[in-house]
Amino acid sequence: MPQKILVIRFSSIGDIVLTTPILRCIKQQKPEIELHFVTKKVFGSILQSNPYVDKLHIFEKDVNEITKTLNRENYDLIIDLHHNLRSLRLITSLGKRSHSFNKINFRKFMAVNFKTLGLLPHVHIVDRYFETVKGLGVVNDNKGLDHFIAKEDEFDINKKFPQLSATNFIALVIGGSYYTKKIPITKLVEICNSTTKQFIVLGSKEDDIIAKQLQMQCTNVMNACGELSLNQSAYVVKSSESVITSDTGLMHIASAYHKKVISFWGNTIPEFGMYPYHAGEGSKIMEVKGLACRPCSKLGYKGCPKLHFKCMNDIDISEISL
Repeated sequence: MPQKILVIRFSSIGDIVLTTPILRCIKQQKPEIELHFVTKKVFGSILQSNPYVDKLHIFEKDVNEITKTLNRENYDLIIDLHHNLRSLRLITSLGKRSHSFNKINFRKFMAVNFKTLGLLPHVHIVDRYFETVKGLGVVNDNKGLDHFIAKEDEFDINKKFPQLSATNFIALVIGGSYYTKKIPITKLVEICNSTTKQFIVLGSKEDDIIAKQLQMQCTNVMNACGELSLNQSAYVVKSSESVITSDTGLMHIASAYHKKVISFWGNTIPEFGMYPYHAGEGSKIMEVKGLACRPCSKLGYKGCPKLHFKCMNDIDISEISL
């Protein structure tokens, strides 16, 4: 039985959160194992308070920055949950036994280019992650995802947003890594004006323009875009009644807190296996089924390739119960 294991997942927010059941189950089921994790510095805060990680290794741009340090750790086994050329290069440099996650890239390629969705395994990525540790006798405890927030990232939400008149607000995530994953402003306005409940809008500084446009058209919106760190945004999510989001990292953090998650799906599809995992009661996937152009990418684009963006614009929000 290996005594020291390195888990590799370089990016990004959601993908790292999705590895947390692996970390928990290894440490709880095999407590004698010393568990290390390597990722990019920009994502280090996701795991900095995770009690199941004995040592977190981070690098700025290239994993070569810490290869010597990792070599000195003398790992017994490497669990590669990233599985790309960079992770393979690291494994080669360390010269240790490894198990790599199957990213099913060919099946995703076929789904994107030929719409052969039947080739996809219809199994959540978390459950597929567990294939990499079955040789250790580690099994999924089905308790969902984890996310831990340090005390210094907690704050008085009512003091930060004095216009908040109730504690049962909705966290509205408008950010995203690609335009074709983001909920359009017209749809955001429609959502906010459909209820008297209040929304705290989460996103990056780049999303501030959209948030301000939303505030001009809706009276129940508070803008936090660009003002909070990732873990502070996670604290807002944790404190919320429910979460409305597209396919983003905060969607997975919301699932970790078993929140009611209303997730909007544009160019990507839940069948890729990264839908909300063990989210709370009442969670719902919002998507337009039957579009000949969907999915158009496993990641996303800066704009709709067809220019109509029907995958988001045609979602019927009357199906949402707020």
